Amino acid sequence: MSRRGNCWDNAVIESFFKTLKTELIYQLPKHVDMNNMCWLVSEFIGHYNHDRPHSSNDYLSPNQFEQIRLDEVAQIDNTLGTK
Repeated sequence: MSRRGNCWDNAVIESFFKTLKTELIYQLPKHVDMNNMCWLVSEFIGHYNHDRPHSSNDYLSPNQFEQIRLDEVAQIDNTLGTK
């Protein structure tokens, strides 16, 4: 649990929300209905995870970064004979 009023406890999600607001929300017209807003946010999250490069991940998308790490772990497991 994070402490009340301490944004550093939630730094990763705070960064995501900043990106969401900057790259999507603030670019929208003022009157977007709830169905369209839900769809747009869903599309943005898909883009964020599958396509958007992140500087903290060596400019790979989160999914690409995760797959590389999973492949590395599998290779280590195979080398050690743990699987």
